[in-house]
Amino acid sequence: MSDDRAGSGTTRHTRTAPGGASLRGLLDLAADLFDVPVAAILGDGPPIGIGAGEARALEAFRDRVIACGDVLVVPDAAIDLRWRAGPAERGAFRFLAGAPLVDGDGRCLGVLCLADSAPRPPVADRARQRLARLSGLAVAVLAQGRRTMAQRDSEGFVAATASALITTDAAGRITFANPACETLLGYPQGALAGRDVASIVPVRLRGHHVAGMGALTAGGTPKLAGRSVEVTALRADGSEVPIELSLCAWGEGAEMGVGAVMRDISERRRRNARLLRLAHEDPATGLPNRVRLAAEIDSRLAARSPVGLLTLGVDGLRAVTDGFGSGVGAALLEALVVRLAGRLPPGALLARLGEDELAVLLADAPGAADLEAGTEACAEALFAALAEPVTVGHHVLHVGARIGAAHGPRDGADAAELMAAADLALDRARHAGPRGYRAFTPAMRDAATERRALQDALLDGLAAGEVALHYQPQIELASGRLRGVEALIRWNHPTRGLLAPAEFLPAIEASTLATRFGQWCLDEACRQAAAWRKAGLPRIGVAVNLFDAQIRAGTLAEVVTQALARHRLPPEILELEVTEMIALADAPATLEPLRRLRALGVGIALDDFGTGYASLSTLKSFPLTKLKIDRGFVRDVLHDAHDATIVKAVLDIGRSLDLIVIAEGIETPEQEAALMGMGCRYAQGYRYGRPIPGDLLGLRLAESGPARTLARSA
Repeated sequence: MSDDRAGSGTTRHTRTAPGGASLRGLLDLAADLFDVPVAAILGDGPPIGIGAGEARALEAFRDRVIACGDVLVVPDAAIDLRWRAGPAERGAFRFLAGAPLVDGDGRCLGVLCLADSAPRPPVADRARQRLARLSGLAVAVLAQGRRTMAQRDSEGFVAATASALITTDAAGRITFANPACETLLGYPQGALAGRDVASIVPVRLRGHHVAGMGALTAGGTPKLAGRSVEVTALRADGSEVPIELSLCAWGEGAEMGVGAVMRDISERRRRNARLLRLAHEDPATGLPNRVRLAAEIDSRLAARSPVGLLTLGVDGLRAVTDGFGSGVGAALLEALVVRLAGRLPPGALLARLGEDELAVLLADAPGAADLEAGTEACAEALFAALAEPVTVGHHVLHVGARIGAAHGPRDGADAAELMAAADLALDRARHAGPRGYRAFTPAMRDAATERRALQDALLDGLAAGEVALHYQPQIELASGRLRGVEALIRWNHPTRGLLAPAEFLPAIEASTLATRFGQWCLDEACRQAAAWRKAGLPRIGVAVNLFDAQIRAGTLAEVVTQALARHRLPPEILELEVTEMIALADAPATLEPLRRLRALGVGIALDDFGTGYASLSTLKSFPLTKLKIDRGFVRDVLHDAHDATIVKAVLDIGRSLDLIVIAEGIETPEQEAALMGMGCRYAQGYRYGRPIPGDLLGLRLAESGPARTLARSA
């Protein structure tokens, strides 16, 4: 029952399988030949060549026809299937004959069916033979359809892929290039076909290409088969492009074909170049970094060229960044780099090693003596360059430097050893004051080894309870009353006994231990003050020294307030002593936490005033409550007019700024009388008591009472 014969109003199904369009035409011809509708049921899809209603009826015979294995003939009256496509379509449907569609591998693809709603006589043998031949022809049509679709899909994929594909014959003529390949190499559509593949190979590489193709056509195995390599291709305009190439080959001799997949790796090369540059350059300044400097040192030492290495610690650069922001800090750094580069001798290499650390590599001196002299001269030029102020916007900024020097191969046979030597020299220079310069000596390396061992022992000692605080009285001269104590760190070494701070404090200050020990000192002093208060002893203030690292950590205010809260102490009980180097930073990052603590009531003392470079403007901006006159001035106050003048000036400054001034290091009655004559009101020193443990001080406080000085009763 075809559409034009059945009059059922049904419509043909669309193609559901490869080759369906060609098969439909075959079925239409077969329907004319058999004078009966011919349908094909393929797999699970709807039948082709028959209406929707009949298709549902035929589904019932799918398994029976496929299972038959040959032409199936059903007598006219044997099957009378009622089918329904809709309320208006009712009728009897008679299946006349069927034939399976079996491909060359024995797989059943579906069935061909002869069917009609009108009664028909049995199908004759000749008709059955035709149906069998028709099924074979239908299988061939389906196979061709699949091949056509596969070819169409593969061609579509090749045309759409972003990978460049190209094939050549055994003679090296290009037989195919997809659009991506033409775009990559800059050729118009179809222009690559027929060209010698050598035309896309740079001239300097064609010899290798010809040799490789010759070996391949001679029966050799392609060396690049199964691998990806990075090579260079020549574009139509003569420019070159880096590509990743994968090769394959098929066939033999004159029938051989070669295919290649190419990918443009220009962006990868640019990215790798950027990564390489970042690995060897400081991103902020463009200067060589530590890795590049080390490679340059090793290269020159390998060539037996003596080198000089200077490492510069730039004082004040970090404080500017913390105080005025990263923009001002970056501008200052850029200005310094330009200035320093202009003061370097020819052939010198300027590098950046850290946030505030630079390096200069010198070479090509005639001899060791000349190199050392040149190194010192370069250091002086760098000091002079950094001594000049730098104006950034409306800021006039001052920086300084400490410089360490080392010479290779004498001080180091390779970059790592030489740079470590220069760092050790810089560490010594940092303790030498402004414009400090130190050249490496082997003793520095021995000292560094000893310092590391000392630092390890200090950590063990802290964990074992060997580290303790001792407390020295601070008194009011006129009355002799105890006004406070200063907490001083001591180490009860298991074999060397009680060690003074000078023997181990430098090892703490020069390492990451400073923050840890500083926090311990603060907490221990608060604990001891709370214990005295709980015992009912006089409420005296406790002064605790800060390490520079505690200020730089940025958490000082939080650490102090937490310690006070933990031991339930009022802020007024605590005083923090800072050095002049901390005060010199004069940056918001330094001042802000101290101002917060001062606002809470914590005292701030400037220790050893007069030995550094704190200016009157520093005293004005810093949140101070006390000045401490260094013991060096007090020691000779009776015999040195300059020291006496300095002490008098500090006392006058303190009075003018409404600050408490305390003199350290008073040991004799004569010194005490001289200080009192100058107007000094507070003192500290051996005359009033040596530092003693907290529990012993508590006993003496309990015995003497708050009105008497501990020193004169000790």
